[in-house]
Amino acid sequence: MKRILKNIFAVIVGWIFGSFLNMGLVELGNLVFPIKGINMNSMEELAIVIPTLNATYFIFPFLAHALGTFLGAFIAWKIASSHKMRIAMTIGGLFLLGGIAVNYLLPGPKWFTILDLILSYLPMAYFGGFLASFNSKTVMK
Repeated sequence: MKRILKNIFAVIVGWIFGSFLNMGLVELGNLVFPIKGINMNSMEELAIVIPTLNATYFIFPFLAHALGTFLGAFIAWKIASSHKMRIAMTIGGLFLLGGIAVNYLLPGPKWFTILDLILSYLPMAYFGGFLASFNSKTVMK
């Protein structure tokens, strides 16, 4: 029972830290590349303007999704007591579900949706778990 609770805790902590990094990078992107003339808190305005933006505006969202997932998976792997890579990939799955939801609510250019959903979540979760496994007695379990 203790292992199960520790693994659940690992998922929750990984998800929280990954989410904080994700939102921090999105906010930083809004400061570096502001979209003039719209209310960033209005889903309707964002849904109208996002498909018209050039690739520069998608750098930070991509980094936010990829690095948030990476960090969450890395932390979850480090905390988990067993099934470490599965726990890291669970973080990737959670973030992937969030990415699908955001791409449904705020559809962007098709190229970004494809790039984001294919590269940001599951590969980065695997990479986070893989790097977390170094200098550990339990490698890739």
